[in-house]
Amino acid sequence: MTATRIESATGFATATGSALPLAPGTRPIAGYEVLAHLTRTGWLDLYDSWSAERACRCVIKVVRPDRGAEEHLAERLLREGRWLREFTHPHLVRAYESFTSPQPLVVLETLTGETLAHLVHRLRRRPSATDVALLGTQLCSAVHYLHGRNLLHLDLKPSNVVVECGHAKLLDLSVARPPGDAPPGVGTFSYLAPEQARGGTLTTAADVWGIGVTLYEVASGDVPFDRGETLPSGEGTYGRGTGDDDWYPQLEADAPPIASRRRLPAPLAAAIDGCLREDPADRPTVPELCAALAALLPGPQPGEA
Repeated sequence: MTATRIESATGFATATGSALPLAPGTRPIAGYEVLAHLTRTGWLDLYDSWSAERACRCVIKVVRPDRGAEEHLAERLLREGRWLREFTHPHLVRAYESFTSPQPLVVLETLTGETLAHLVHRLRRRPSATDVALLGTQLCSAVHYLHGRNLLHLDLKPSNVVVECGHAKLLDLSVARPPGDAPPGVGTFSYLAPEQARGGTLTTAADVWGIGVTLYEVASGDVPFDRGETLPSGEGTYGRGTGDDDWYPQLEADAPPIASRRRLPAPLAAAIDGCLREDPADRPTVPELCAALAALLPGPQPGEA
């Protein structure tokens, strides 16, 4: 059976058994025109768009039309938009404005450059130790700012970081929450701290793990844990259920030392490995991590005359 495209009054397209992205030229809200569909996640669509008011490109983030009836998703999106409009930090993406009608959506600045995820797979040579340390200090800066506002990011990973000319910006506060109890699996599989995978009390140490696993992948080209890990014989599963998606290798073994994947200066390797200790209390704080990484950079250190 051929799916039939149906345009609603708001311009959001649906189809039999599916939901189609908006076509170029659609105006989802007054003053904004869709130029192209950028990507689709499990619950969101992102569009390259044009702002008539600003005479510039922007990014529109909207709940997928097939999930528009789920009110908690709209609330989650609008909460992120509110935060990103209020927050001002050189290493955080900015939101211009949010709308609740006719469809909840958030307008974000367009970032030039590439995501770290794209760079990791595109570059034949791994970034230098200095570049890795610089990236780490910038992520620490953004995360320190969020923690000062009583928020944990909880989804630090290369696809949520855009870099241009050595300047990084952190994206996506969609799963951010205050420290405290959380269900198992909040975040992205290969980047979850053990306590995120297990569920329970989350602290700023969960984001230290996120910084560490991001630097690990950027430096080595691979994550320390992924879905390809083999479940040890006789061991059970962890997480929210009994399926493979609920088993987390982070709960089975320690992260392999970064030296097993790439030779780095000892202080940088120690900083990355320290972020990936199983016990949150054994990881450095964000200021401690930032100081260790900054010490590897040329020039005066923060606080020095």
